[in-house]
Amino acid sequence: MNYLFTSESVSEGHPDKVADQISDAILDQFMAFDPQSKVACETLVTTGQVVIAGEVKSKAYIDVQQVARDTISKIGYTRGDYGFDANSCGVMTNLHEQSGDINRGVERESDEEQGAGDQGMMFGYACNETPNYMPLTLDLAHLLLRELAELRKGRTLPYLRPDAKSQVTVEYDGDTHRPVRVSTIVISTQHDEFVKPERSSDKAAQAEADAQMHARIESDIKTVLLPRVVAKLPADVQALFDDKLTVLVNPTGKFVIGGPAGDTGLTGRKIIVDTYGGRGAHGGGAFSGKDPSKVDRSAAYAARHIAKNAVAAGIADKMLVQIAYAIGKAEPVSFFVDTFGTSHVDKSDAEIASILEKLFDMRPWAIEKRLKLRNPIYEETAAYGHVGREPKVISKHFKSPYEGEKVMQVELFTWEKLDYVDILKDAFAL
Repeated sequence: MNYLFTSESVSEGHPDKVADQISDAILDQFMAFDPQSKVACETLVTTGQVVIAGEVKSKAYIDVQQVARDTISKIGYTRGDYGFDANSCGVMTNLHEQSGDINRGVERESDEEQGAGDQGMMFGYACNETPNYMPLTLDLAHLLLRELAELRKGRTLPYLRPDAKSQVTVEYDGDTHRPVRVSTIVISTQHDEFVKPERSSDKAAQAEADAQMHARIESDIKTVLLPRVVAKLPADVQALFDDKLTVLVNPTGKFVIGGPAGDTGLTGRKIIVDTYGGRGAHGGGAFSGKDPSKVDRSAAYAARHIAKNAVAAGIADKMLVQIAYAIGKAEPVSFFVDTFGTSHVDKSDAEIASILEKLFDMRPWAIEKRLKLRNPIYEETAAYGHVGREPKVISKHFKSPYEGEKVMQVELFTWEKLDYVDILKDAFAL
């Protein structure tokens, strides 16, 4: 029997993602001017206010308020009628020194023996549903919102505001667990009040204006956004869209009040959007605002790197990798693999895990070196997913009134590189 599975995504203007992006922009500034910075930066955003708190150990000194305002402006909150404006919002900071009790477990005389910044378990997942080895539901949900943001920023749909959410439901074959069709798409997008009644006190006139706005937005989503998205998909995924597709647009009928003015945002509250859309598993630790000594982030990236390369090498159609650590200890306390019965090698999942554990050094320092994590590469991860992204080298410009200016070439999403496929094929005789 076929079944349905659903994943959601949120736009860069969603309040939780605004908070994530501010936290990671602050982290990048510290990493640019002091690569050995230890940062745990949390952000709260609400109507007209930003609150930044956390722990930092760094030689660099940055203008935290300006970084926050620049990030908010880049997202698109630049008008007072949004209830949250980069130029006028209040920014309160409360960053203090990292606990010495934590730091003593991280920094060691030998770099190689750097301990984990906390205990916990981290997961990486990959499957061969899509070219980037991500679940199709989440891949589509992210793509819908990236295209919607392009339509907003390019003024193709000038009434759009920054906040938006998507949700994609796919029907799967109950035997093969392969996608059969895209069943339902939900798009909720913030918008200007671009149709107004002559008398705002007239409820009937207001209801008619709301209905006109909703009809326009619904039509644009179906005739402008969806064709753009489908055109970017491989032919086999395009074939999953049929005339039975249900598209729900702004189901409440109106979405003018949004962003931090409509809902308080917090760093780390979209961890499923950040990872695999509900597939695989999640250890519970958030990513944004944390330097790579925090294995919540670095080990999760490393586990994705292992799972993606393993699936690409043909070891299995799906793979979940779990790593666990004790605070202050370099070696993981466990290394687990689940192939969900899709393995293509004559080995148990425990045997697969044993081989992978020997090929990938999972000590925190080794992960940082292998994936080049002591670079300012994190702001780009903070919206539209930390995984399933395209590895690339870009130039980034950093400016601080205290540290001066700096231009750096950095490599993004190194954990998405398929640089271990041949090694794994050799190891598993594929």
